[in-house]
Order: sequence, then C-alpha cells, then structure tokens
Amino acid sequence: MIRNRVILLVEDNPNDVELTLRAFEKSNVSNEIVVACDGEQAIQYLFKTGPHAGRDPKDMPEVVLLDMKLPKLDGLGVLRRMRADERTRRLPVVILTSSKEIRRRRKASGDLLARHERAAATWAAEGGRAMRWQLPG
Repeated sequence: MIRNRVILLVEDNPNDVELTLRAFEKSNVSNEIVVACDGEQAIQYLFKTGPHAGRDPKDMPEVVLLDMKLPKLDGLGVLRRMRADERTRRLPVVILTSSKEIRRRRKASGDLLARHERAAATWAAEGGRAMRWQLPG
C-alpha cells in the first residue's frame, strides 16, 4: 500500500504559506501539508512533543520545506537539531529563502551545511533557482 506522506512546511509568512499551498494544489500534490509557523513548532512536530505528543512516531514527513528566517528558532537551528538526531538525520530538507541568507549563513557557520551527514541531501531554492548539495560526511 502506497501512503501519501506528510510534507512539513516551516514558514512564518502567511502569504508565502498561501502561495506554497496554491502551488501544490495547482501541481496536484495530494500529500497532506502540515504548516509550522516557527522553528519551535517544527521541532515539536518532528520530535512528537507539545501538541504533537500523541502523533504516531512512525509517521515522519516525506520532506521538510524549511524557511531560514523564522521566529523562536531559526532554520539553521532546526536543521542542526534534525541532523543531530538519528530519527530525523536523513530526512530530506529543502531550504527556502528569497535572500542571500544561505550564503551568509554558510559563511558565518564555517560552512555548517556542508558538514552534515553524508547521505543527507539539502536543497535550496534561492531567487527562483534550485541548488542541491550532497553533504560530505
């Protein structure tokens, strides 16, 4: 049986959430979309805490669409937590930003994104183009 797994969208801007949901609808994406409005909500969903404590631990998202600029815990903080935990280490992440945030963050963090798990792939959509990093181990 093929399951339609969840897509976790981590985005604080309601206009961007609406635009993303509309794009999925127009593209006939039938996955359930769960929206987290800040980094803390994303962590609660991923690690089944707070309001998500009763969620089935086997139901992990198919992919995480992660904005870099978030309240409470920024996108890089969410990514660090995900890559530090065996349960979420290999989840695919698409980093979303409309700014030079990725380059600035990579530079400031000593290229943290490039130091993640070898099998993890991170995608970044920046300025309308997609870039993929195969992260070295």
